[in-house]
Amino acid sequence: MYHNGMYHLFYQYNPHGALWDIGNLSWGHSVSGDLVNWAALDTALDPTSPFDANGCWSGSATILPGGLPAILYTGIDASKQQVQNVAFPKNPSDPLLREWEKPAYNPVIALPADVPGDNFRDPSTAWLGRDGLWRVAVSAEVDGVASTLVYRSKDFLRWERNAAPLHASRAAGMVECPDLFPVAEHGRDGLDTSANGAGVRHVLKLSVMDTLQDYYMVGRYDDAADAFSPAEPERGDDCRSWRRLDYGHVYASKSFFDARKNRRVLWAWANESDSQADDVARGWSGVQTFPRKLWLDKDGKQLLQWPIEEIETLRRKRSGLRRGTRLDTGGLQEIVGVTSSQADVEVVFKIPSLEEAERIDDPNWLLDPQKLCGEKGAAVQGGVGPFGLLVMASGDLHEHTAVFFRVFKHHDKYKLLMCTDLTK
Repeated sequence: MYHNGMYHLFYQYNPHGALWDIGNLSWGHSVSGDLVNWAALDTALDPTSPFDANGCWSGSATILPGGLPAILYTGIDASKQQVQNVAFPKNPSDPLLREWEKPAYNPVIALPADVPGDNFRDPSTAWLGRDGLWRVAVSAEVDGVASTLVYRSKDFLRWERNAAPLHASRAAGMVECPDLFPVAEHGRDGLDTSANGAGVRHVLKLSVMDTLQDYYMVGRYDDAADAFSPAEPERGDDCRSWRRLDYGHVYASKSFFDARKNRRVLWAWANESDSQADDVARGWSGVQTFPRKLWLDKDGKQLLQWPIEEIETLRRKRSGLRRGTRLDTGGLQEIVGVTSSQADVEVVFKIPSLEEAERIDDPNWLLDPQKLCGEKGAAVQGGVGPFGLLVMASGDLHEHTAVFFRVFKHHDKYKLLMCTDLTK
């Protein structure tokens, strides 16, 4: 969240070890003035109360009227049931918000009778409806159906469940970490989480445990009925057929409105692919990816994203190829001088002609672009492409990751596919 000139990142943290094996989870807390350079503080929440004795699990921050921040989070209580709790800053005038209080009246949302004790979690950032009531989304399994429930409150303390869920599907299994946020129909500016009405669409993002991936749908949100109408109903209720935020090892993403720069910013956790032995030797596991700015594409269905501009302050040494370097079919041009393990790459490809672009007649290909990337990998010659970059490459190129582009023609329109090929 952004509050009084500071950015705050709260995250799932195990103070007892690199893995989630011993002890119970706390909330780590770091602060920054620019979303790039961070200072770690003491934990914000620890499992010290009956309503969170077995762990402080995921949740979200909300800025209340008057500027007071509040945290809603899932506690694993003394009976090992999942309940929703609230916490407030002990000293709201502390610019770092170092200490947080958990009122004794927690939980504010008890486990419902039709939800099992281990599948009720991850309250979202709350938003205000036009009736003046707060809403929050919570993931739950209701009678075997993965559901995103909506709760309403006048005072942020007493919450009532809406009769119908915001989304429900039996197909995908348990979903978690819900995020409902508004986006402007035109332009790249972000919107406060409570924005609604003319010129506003909403995005519903869900994280699917079965695939460890995040999926989203753009649509319309009706705050009178607390109902979500998808812009692409043909993709169905199974959110695994929705659009993806990322095709890498990214999960449990969460967005917030950055009032300082008037933008919607997405955080995402990379769960990596190292072994647990590597994690233990290193002393930590999991990383936060670069924060990204999100906005709505002109088609009203897809989100566009770009790393926040502050990332460019990390750039140091520059190296590269001159503009006008020609790439022939099968050609390779080594980019000399990149010696660090991280590089920020800007590349422009100019294609002399699109006449040879491959035709695609399957109307459903866009529903699963990753399948097409897999079928037409970096070693498969196409009409226009593949062209792109080989990264993380060994000297003999025996090992490398291809990040590449390929142009197709579909209904007399050109479609550009950006792929990664991890087979080598």
